Amino acid sequence: MVTLTDAAVNTLELAVTGEVRRRRGRLRIAVADGGCAGHKYQMGLEATAGDDVLTFGPVTIFVDPTSQPFLTGVVVDFVEGVEGAGFKFDNPNATGSCGCGKSFSAGPGGSCSSAPAPGGCGTAH
Repeated sequence: MVTLTDAAVNTLELAVTGEVRRRRGRLRIAVADGGCAGHKYQMGLEATAGDDVLTFGPVTIFVDPTSQPFLTGVVVDFVEGVEGAGFKFDNPNATGSCGCGKSFSAGPGGSCSSAPAPGGCGTAH
């Protein structure tokens, strides 16, 4: 199961709730193939039947069944720093990650620093 920190819930409530209501969409967190480490996180507004429904106070998120194994135990936080602000995924299933933090690997294998894809960080396979 995915967990959202209070900072992530507060940010999502302010930034997304109005748009979701207007479009009658769903905030969906998913994992897709891509990035130099093999997988990347996606957040978007989609309406798909069969998603798992998770509620955190005023925020409801949806996780597709294919992404669920990659997201079990993930903590999503919202962080602000000198280099900007954004969502951070702390994934206990990740066995490696890209140096830029945009992708991860799950299972045996390397990371961006040990086996980069042609084109470097952020390049889709």
